[in-house]
Formats: sequence, C-alpha cells, structure tokens
Amino acid sequence: MTDIDPPGGNGRPAVPSQGAADALARCVAVEPAKFAAAHWGRTPLLSRADELPNRAGFTDLFSPDDADELLSRRGLRTPFLRIAKDGELVPPARWTGGGGAGAEIGDQVLDERVLEQYAAGATLVLQGLHRTWPPLIDLARDLGLALGQPLQVNAYLTPAGNQGFATHYDTHDVFVLQVDGRKHWRIHPPVLPDPLERQPWGGRADEVAATAAGPATLDVVLAPGDALYLPRGWLHSAQAQEYSSLHLTVGVRALTRYALVEELLALAAEDGRLRTSLPLGIDVADPDAVEPELTETVEALRDWLLRVDPAAVAGRLRRRAWPAARPAPIRPLAQAAVLATLDADTRVAVRPGLRWQLEPEGDDRVALRLFDRTITLPAQCAPAVRALLTGAVGRVDDLPGLDDDADRVTLARRLLREAVLVPA
Repeated sequence: MTDIDPPGGNGRPAVPSQGAADALARCVAVEPAKFAAAHWGRTPLLSRADELPNRAGFTDLFSPDDADELLSRRGLRTPFLRIAKDGELVPPARWTGGGGAGAEIGDQVLDERVLEQYAAGATLVLQGLHRTWPPLIDLARDLGLALGQPLQVNAYLTPAGNQGFATHYDTHDVFVLQVDGRKHWRIHPPVLPDPLERQPWGGRADEVAATAAGPATLDVVLAPGDALYLPRGWLHSAQAQEYSSLHLTVGVRALTRYALVEELLALAAEDGRLRTSLPLGIDVADPDAVEPELTETVEALRDWLLRVDPAAVAGRLRRRAWPAARPAPIRPLAQAAVLATLDADTRVAVRPGLRWQLEPEGDDRVALRLFDRTITLPAQCAPAVRALLTGAVGRVDDLPGLDDDADRVTLARRLLREAVLVPA
C-alpha cells in the first residue's frame, strides 16, 4: 500500500485535488506506514476526533440534512436505500411506490413511508453514496488511491436507543466515520479470519452468537468526529445512544491471495495436461481410483505454476479490480463544448483518479489500457500521451513527439472524447 501514486509511473493515476494521503488521514490517527504494518487486515483501530486532522468531524461529507435531501427530493430508488428493524430487512414494498405523474416507476422511495419506518425504530441504510453524493464521490476516489483498493460508501441512520443489525461480520474491511449522535460499538474477534465474499456470517451464526456472548475486544462509544477501522471478519454490533445516530461506513473490497488463485486457475486452462479427460469409466466415488489422477494433476499444476507469466496474472487482476474503482466524474456538456473549440492553446489535464497502462502493441501501435476499455494509437503518440497522463504538460501545443499542431490537436481531441482528459 502507498500513500499517493506519484506522477510518472506507468499505470499510476494522477493525484486528486484533495490528495490520497489527506483522505486516509481523515480516517486513521496513525501514520500510513504504521497503519499498513500494524492494522491493515489485522486489528481494529479507534481514532478519536481530537487525534484526527479535521476536528470539525465529517458533516462536510454528509449530514442529517443531506440525508433528508436524498430521501425526499432526489427520486431515490432501490437498491440505494435499505431499511432494517430488529435485525431483519423491511421489504421494500412497505416504503416504495410510484412517484406521481411522469414518474410512475414503482420502486421509488416514498418519504412519508420512510418517516413511518424510522419513527417506529427502523435503521435507514443509504447505499452507494460514492456514486450519488459529490463529497463522498471524491472521498471514495481519493481514499481508494491511498489504499489501492475499490471502495463503497453507505450511511446508517439509527433512531435513539435502537440497533439495526445483530452482531455479525463483514466480508470487507470498513472505516466507520461517526457523523452525528453517539453509537455504542462492541467488537469481538473473528470466528473466521479473513472471510471471503462467499463466506458470509450467516453460515456461522451459532459461532458468531457464542463469541458475541463473551468479552469484547473493544467496547466503545463513538462520538461525532470519531473513526473506527475494522478488518473483515471482526464481529461487531452498534446501538444508538440517547439521540439518533448517523455514521458513514466506507467498505474496502480488498483483493486477496485467493483472487490470485482464481486467476491462476483461469489461466491454467491454457495447459494441455490440465485439460486432459479422466479415464473412461473411472469411479469418481472411489478414492483409490481418484488418487493416481489427483497425483498426476497436482504434478501438472505444479509444473505449470513454475512457468506462469506474472504479467498475465497482473493483467487479469487489472481487469478484475479497475472497473470497480471509477475515476472522477466528467461534465459531458462542458467537455463537448471544449471539443468544439479545441485548438493548440487549449489546456487539458488527465481525468482525476484515472488508472491507466501504456504499452507497445506490435511495431507501430501503442495500447492505452483503462478501467473499461483499451484505446490503440500510433506509436509516435506515446511520448505525448505519457506527458499528458503524468502531468508533465498541460497545453496542447506543448505535446512532445508530434510534428505539428494539427497532430497534437487531433490527439488531444481523441483523448478528450474518450474521457481520458478533461479541460484544465
């Protein structure tokens, strides 16, 4: 894990305006290196408001008024809202319906029904805020760059004295940012360390309940401005105190070694020995019949693993991870207006948060690999593309390696149209 991906490296995103290091510093009260070594994926970390740089808390990111805005005036639909009560999800049919003339879609959030549920003690979970609320879009992008992992952001609004969910664990790491009110958290050690997404807590409900009945590793009340990091697998429950509570949960969907195994197995299909059929008539229920085939398969797999190309594995991991972490939003209308007037004096910049790779493709082309597609360009464009992506130049007529301004304008126009660049 790195604090910031510096400009100049192949595949490294540009540093966003807020800064990846600043985003991480809002969530943990220790230096990044210490967080990486002592806590990431290992142990919880409590950070009090007076230990964090922004002592004003997190209301600049999201507030109760912002939640009311989303719930009442933005035409919110499922699944961007969940409602939970007594540890169970409330069926959406109880709080959704048509939006009136011209908005007859049947799954829109109805504010009066939300009020009914919330007043009766239900917890509201606003989901996917990293896609709908601008300050959280920026936070997710910047923090994702600091961690090198894709993120999601949800908000939990719990009435006074209530608890939305029973003790459970998540299959992703989380940062809890307490925005408003106070919430009592009880943290217990994992019953399954480092669970995968396919290993949710429901399959171990008895173990979870038994562990939750024992002493807590951390028993703490979060106040506004406090933050808590929980690695995946750690058991937790949270109850609002004397007033209603609002907290943000930043979920980190970390890549695992098991993801490496999955991609290795996918690549192993290229090996002829591993594609060989089992003997005709083999009794697969007989261990003695399976044993020699298993032995030969393990040997073939070991031989293949010794020859595997790390670049091929990295390419598959890129295609898995990059689409889950979108770069900064663009303004399509403003971008189109710049395209219409683009000339050699125009200033452009790389789209913030864009992950990229620039590689040769054949003798006369280069491939610019992005989170959702690959763009091929003439090889002579490579110096200019790299200069733009690393922030080395900002004016179209300063692009290196091209013969005249017409070529520079053509390249800049292509990259603006592809949303690789944005107007500076």
